[in-house]
Amino acid sequence: MHNENTSGNEEKVSRDDNGVATQENSTVNEEYAYLDRGGFSSERFKIELRGLPKFYGIAELKKLMNQKLGLSTSKIKRPKNGSHWLYACFQNNEDRTKAINALNGYVWKGKTLIAEEAKPAPDPLVKRKLEEDSNVQRKKKKEDEGKSQEERLKDAVIPFWNVSYEEQLKRKENEIRKTLMHYENEVWKVFKNRRKEIEANRKIYNGLSFELKLIQKSPVTEGYRNKSEFTVGIDEETQKPTVGFRLGSYVTGTVGVAPIHMLKHIPEETKKAVSIFQDFVRSSDLAPYSPADYTGYWRYLTVRQSTYSGELMVIVSMYPQELSSEELEKLKTQLIECFSTEDSKACGIRSLYFHLLTKKRVGDEDSKATHLMGPTHITDSILGLKFRISPEAFFQINTACAELLYSSAIELSRATADSTVLDICCGTGTIGLCFAKHVNKVLGLEIIPEAVKDAKANAAENGVTNCDFFTGKAEDILPSVLARATGDDIIAIVDPPRAGLHMRAITTLRNAVSVRRIVYVSCHAAAATRNLTDLARPATKTLRGPPFRPAVALPLDMFPHTPHLELVLLLEREAPAVQEKKSDDSEKMESSTIETENETEPENKEESVQ
Repeated sequence: MHNENTSGNEEKVSRDDNGVATQENSTVNEEYAYLDRGGFSSERFKIELRGLPKFYGIAELKKLMNQKLGLSTSKIKRPKNGSHWLYACFQNNEDRTKAINALNGYVWKGKTLIAEEAKPAPDPLVKRKLEEDSNVQRKKKKEDEGKSQEERLKDAVIPFWNVSYEEQLKRKENEIRKTLMHYENEVWKVFKNRRKEIEANRKIYNGLSFELKLIQKSPVTEGYRNKSEFTVGIDEETQKPTVGFRLGSYVTGTVGVAPIHMLKHIPEETKKAVSIFQDFVRSSDLAPYSPADYTGYWRYLTVRQSTYSGELMVIVSMYPQELSSEELEKLKTQLIECFSTEDSKACGIRSLYFHLLTKKRVGDEDSKATHLMGPTHITDSILGLKFRISPEAFFQINTACAELLYSSAIELSRATADSTVLDICCGTGTIGLCFAKHVNKVLGLEIIPEAVKDAKANAAENGVTNCDFFTGKAEDILPSVLARATGDDIIAIVDPPRAGLHMRAITTLRNAVSVRRIVYVSCHAAAATRNLTDLARPATKTLRGPPFRPAVALPLDMFPHTPHLELVLLLEREAPAVQEKKSDDSEKMESSTIETENETEPENKEESVQ
């Protein structure tokens, strides 16, 4: 899964999909994530209208706004009858600005109206979940009483640290089966006419209508992480500046950072790099950054490690505050000296980047990391191919297991020399390039321009000539890239971010009948359920192509000692002759999903996401 952008003021530490305690933005990001999930939402362009008369009707107000004042109101929301304020939503920012200018100060029925921009409504489902999570946090805090700092950190970062590996695999198999059965329930709702067939298959596949293979073990279970991001803060036990993981969140009153030397999923060379930088921070005149009052400087240390060459890339991130350009240049020199010592060379540090953070609040801009020392990239290898890795590049966290993942995807896809692979969300081209020698053509799509540059460079480095890579959002450029595909056996490889593919991309895949199979890769299967359901639902006026049925699911333990895993799911296109007539229920479900393309409303999500 590719990295995600976050926004918001509050930060927390939690386990990421790869099992590491990370600094994520909390409620602000999660409650409003629906705005960035794709599709239009009038919640983006909302105003609050106050000072309304005691007696008025919505029809009267609409007439005033749309006919008399020439506004383009999308909808009006009144909390309750008789309220002296309400929300009005618009299609774009220009219409909203026009409305504010027209309504603010306007006298209507003897009352002077006040019109101002309004914040979008939070997603009620996410808000409720966050409240539940808060209760869990309180319960966990109680459970943590009496535990050592080391135990609390292990529980947060690698919660299976005291569970045997065989037991870990059993737990993960049980969880992925539960997740897939939830997906099965969604399919059951859609395919009323296929229920007998589904039931028959469930008897064969132990409750599922398709094959769930045994979870594949990770070839490496310790020191497997090739990338980790650490926080700089104060250790609550020693009161010293420490480079490690935060134990809690600012909103729950915890900002302490614990050391990471006892965590078994982090390589020893990475731990040594952390220790070297920690010594540098402790000897520095500059304090660690404080999320409590936005003071301080040192923020993060990111370490990327090549399992192929042993090279390490370190990225130091800090808030410059009021430091002058001269002081920053001096710091750069000191950092170069720090990471050029014999100890640094001994643990494999070759590349150094310096990242000035300016993004403290929503809307602030952030800078890119500046290269200070050594090569601009490090190189790793998967299935005999070499891949260059830049600071921002996506690369599977567990390199050894990534080889297993990609070889399994190739096998499941049934690719031939005549196939064309459509690598959606291709990143730096790793999976597409691994497919290249098995197929006729690979076409990759990626939103990050730097990643596309890396993908092209990786193709050239490995002498691969049958791959092309394109920059843009999948939902925007997928039709034009599909037009370049030749033959009638197209295999789509989908490895999207957590939020999944935009509905327009799903629609394009459904309507392109030459796409015969989809290999869907996900590190968060529950989040992928919506995409999988849309790919499987019966044909409609919008989803014209035959649906995709799940055929085989293969879980892989990409993240030992954590609850997370990677799932590869093969979806096969249903033969046109087998399609059932569209039922009233499928019409309703289609409108529920397509609604997210035209109007994504948090109030309606309870029906469409369950």
